[in-house]
Amino acid sequence: MVIRMMFVALTMIATMIPATRAMAISWPHGPDIKAKAWVLLDARSGQILAQHNKDLQLPPASLTKMMTLYIAFEDIKLGRLKLDEKVQVSKKAWKMGGSRMFIEPRKHPTVLQLLRGISTDSGNDATVALAEHIAGSESAFADIMNQKAKELGLTHTHYNDSTGFPTANHYSTAHDLALLGAALWRNFPKQYKLFSEKSFTYNGITQSNRNRLLWSDPDVDGIKTGHTKAAGYCLVSSAQKGNTRLVSAVLGTASERAREWQSHILLNYGFRNFTTIRPAEHDIRRRIEVYQGKQDHVWLLPAHPVWISVPKGYAKQVRFHLKYKAPLRAPIKKGERIGTIEAVLKDGKNSDMTLASVAMKARSSIPRASWLGRKWDALKLWWNKSDEEAEASDKQ
Repeated sequence: MVIRMMFVALTMIATMIPATRAMAISWPHGPDIKAKAWVLLDARSGQILAQHNKDLQLPPASLTKMMTLYIAFEDIKLGRLKLDEKVQVSKKAWKMGGSRMFIEPRKHPTVLQLLRGISTDSGNDATVALAEHIAGSESAFADIMNQKAKELGLTHTHYNDSTGFPTANHYSTAHDLALLGAALWRNFPKQYKLFSEKSFTYNGITQSNRNRLLWSDPDVDGIKTGHTKAAGYCLVSSAQKGNTRLVSAVLGTASERAREWQSHILLNYGFRNFTTIRPAEHDIRRRIEVYQGKQDHVWLLPAHPVWISVPKGYAKQVRFHLKYKAPLRAPIKKGERIGTIEAVLKDGKNSDMTLASVAMKARSSIPRASWLGRKWDALKLWWNKSDEEAEASDKQ
């Protein structure tokens, strides 16, 4: 009887071992997306959840208009542009081919009408008219677009025009376009609502939004389609469930239906496999020692709100590790960057995964101590044989 009980116990232990191994951290396997390049980005955390050829430079077609709208939204926010401003339509704008809003030189549309004609109709005529209204000429506007791309960190993007008409040296990438989509959502929440309009009527002509996900997926609220022969069918889409806001960029699919379906697969993969968490402040802030200052410590806080994308089921295994160069000496300015804090996913098997790294800044200023105080701290440093260039790591 005893032997039989021991056998049963050993059998149970043996069956538990594979289950324990299965708990090791495993990044969800990405979907098979049929496109030249694609990226799935968490707009809050900035983390790439899945990608293929994310930095491959490709013609962006009408996805270019996302930057045109970004610049217009920013000018509205800064008071440089009014929604009810009347815009003159040049001969160049009027004669633009491709998708159109059907504006005319004898009529003066408002800025708001042009914004809707760009976001919903993808009107090339509306885009050129708005670019000329803001910068005086489309070429001058393209210079503004390239400067803004640098400011936003779009390192693999270059614009020649405001519409996305195919020209040499006009390119972007799936990653850059996803970053731009996230910036539109983050920086202009009021204007961002334009991307969810399903139709727009101007001059008696009603046109439907080409982003068919607005009809098929209630969580999707943008952003922009694009198509040329060189670019294929492209779509940058965005959706939200709970705290998770995802942006997908799918470039170079074979058809309108394909770009819609591949984007749906990518967004569904993200919502099914990931969650976005916002850690409590007490999990992130740190108090570290300061030498040769009037105070002996300083509190560090993250430079911006922290959001972390985590595979579902692992949220409780995230830990935060502070890294900074020690010893830290005064003077220290309030807001000065001091090291970084890393969000690390731990599984206890020496396979920790760093999810994100966030800059840390000083909560307050620390002036230098008196001559005597500085000498005393210098003596302590000598005694402790600290190395100023050593990397300090605080693991909590």
